[in-house]
Amino acid sequence: PPIYMTENGSCEEEPDLESALADHKRQQYFEGYIRACAEAIQDFGVDLRGYFAWSLMDNFEWQFGFSKRFGLHRVEFNNGNLTRTPKLSAKWFKKTIEENGNTIFKSQKIV
Repeated sequence: PPIYMTENGSCEEEPDLESALADHKRQQYFEGYIRACAEAIQDFGVDLRGYFAWSLMDNFEWQFGFSKRFGLHRVEFNNGNLTRTPKLSAKWFKKTIEENGNTIFKSQKIV
């Protein structure tokens, strides 16, 4: 059957801009999941038709409020402009899309 993986993401505590921009755990999380998806398609013929990362930007989460963040982009909720800054994971995701997933297979396999 066709599969669509929706709202797949990792929440992290990011108390400041510096920690948010170096979100290595989130980048590794996405890389591991997307690699596993590619392996499932190639090795087992899984009909995966869509993968949707959660979330494009930090937002209010019902369970955590603003204390944990899921976004690929940091949102500064405390300023009137709601400034948005791409995190490491956003830059990695952009490059992965631009290279049609080849960045995943160049790096070492996560076990």
